[in-house]
Amino acid sequence: MGHADMLLVMRPEDPATRLNRRDAIRVTAAAGSMLTLGGGDSISPYARSMPMTTAAQDAATVTPKVVTVKLENEGVRVLEFLSEPGDKERWHSHPAFVVYVVSGGTLRIQTPDGKSNDVEFNTGDVRWRDPVTHTTENIGKTPLHAIIVELKTP
Repeated sequence: MGHADMLLVMRPEDPATRLNRRDAIRVTAAAGSMLTLGGGDSISPYARSMPMTTAAQDAATVTPKVVTVKLENEGVRVLEFLSEPGDKERWHSHPAFVVYVVSGGTLRIQTPDGKSNDVEFNTGDVRWRDPVTHTTENIGKTPLHAIIVELKTP
């Protein structure tokens, strides 16, 4: 896949477009490419030792209205995140992951240490996140739609 193909996946012309199976595979492949290009040291020792989330802290389990599992295998777990204005996720954890924003919005993200940040996600953003435990609330006026690719330890 060339760079031009990657740009088509990362910057969809229609923000409301849902990923089809082929595009979801491309996003997953892009996440794998980012890890390959970054080398094995791009995953922190904490991420390597962190197990996948427990049922009590699993985003898809604690907030199934917002998060659904689309694919899971030995290497990754792909989640679809669709949060309407006012939606709140319960506390949950993620291992290291990549987020692809299908249509942007604003989330208030709170961590266990009491810190809270309002974060704007723009359509087409691709972001890397280290392992995290948090809760989110859609404080914007639009739905936020994203694909989350969680990385499992090798």
